[in-house]
Amino acid sequence: MSELEDILKLHAAHTGVLDIKSNLAVTNRSELAQAYTPGVSMLSKEIEAHPALKSKYTMSGKLVALITDGTAVLGLGNIGPAAGLPVIEGKALLYKDLANINAIPLALNQVDTADAVATIKNIALSFAGIHLEDIAAPRCFEIEEQLSQVLDIPVYHDDQEGTAIVVLAGLINAARVVKKQLTDLKIVVNGVGASGLATARLLYQIGIKNLILVDQHGVITATDMNYNSYQRNLAKLLQTPTNLQGQPLAAVIEHQDVFIGLSDKNVLQSQDVQKMNTQPIIFALANPIPEIDPAVAQQAGAAVIATGSSKYPNQVNNILAFPGLFKGLLSSNLKRVDAQLQQVVAVALANVISQPTAQQIIPDVFDERVVPTVSHAVQKYSQGQK
Repeated sequence: MSELEDILKLHAAHTGVLDIKSNLAVTNRSELAQAYTPGVSMLSKEIEAHPALKSKYTMSGKLVALITDGTAVLGLGNIGPAAGLPVIEGKALLYKDLANINAIPLALNQVDTADAVATIKNIALSFAGIHLEDIAAPRCFEIEEQLSQVLDIPVYHDDQEGTAIVVLAGLINAARVVKKQLTDLKIVVNGVGASGLATARLLYQIGIKNLILVDQHGVITATDMNYNSYQRNLAKLLQTPTNLQGQPLAAVIEHQDVFIGLSDKNVLQSQDVQKMNTQPIIFALANPIPEIDPAVAQQAGAAVIATGSSKYPNQVNNILAFPGLFKGLLSSNLKRVDAQLQQVVAVALANVISQPTAQQIIPDVFDERVVPTVSHAVQKYSQGQK
């Protein structure tokens, strides 16, 4: 039996990987009266008088909406909302298994930004948080921004905040390994979609100013109309010289300390790594095939290598962020995943590895310390905001 047949058989056996589990037994009239009618009518009257009580007395206080339109699925591209469902169903499973968080996968048709925002806003009363997934840029930026302004619950885009947190955590320890100051690093970010832009933005906000953004049309500058306003605005903040506009990766990789790839397979060559500063750090995070084969990068002189794959050491995976993050958000009643919180979580994740090495700059995805560490960091941050 092929791997595909195995996977299809597994998922078909249970019609997916999730079920709804009841918390109350209903085996007699008394239990029925308390769990359903007439008991719920009294509950409904209480919530009518005090709407905030719905989060205490219904599962809306512990349920996360996992929403995708399938326009930007990692490694697959725009495959549509129905085909995006297996990804978010899998993440809902991870939420439950790793952090005991209840999440429900929802497929959203590929409507315009205003309609997407209105739809999610109109169903938000049922949820304690919104997790956006696999929505293409720039719509993902617009949707998250607008929802954050109109909803009083956390709105989180895993491709943005989740990736940024885990990359920063890995970079903190990579800098320790090569004995370079984090904020002094010269970094090229290749691939500036949702993940790349959010990562670059977080690195800038923590004090890393030597950043060059490269995408399919070359180096991004503030005046390059090949790119969207979010990309151009960050290039403006970075004061990227206009004479670099459109330059390819190979032209700007020289004398860089770090390559962060959130782009496509095999875009970084051995000679590119050799042109970088001593002890270069390579984060080749494209999946399933990285921007450069780790063995090739190592042979070219890379001191620290991370990928998005479980086949190699230093797997940069959002599993390290989102389960513990939402566990902390829900337990602390924190409403925003801002840049400062992202930094706090990244530092906590990095510190799980007390003595980082080139082979271990980030915790393993099954490290049992990760979820409680991240959750505690969120709760501690929340206390400082009150």
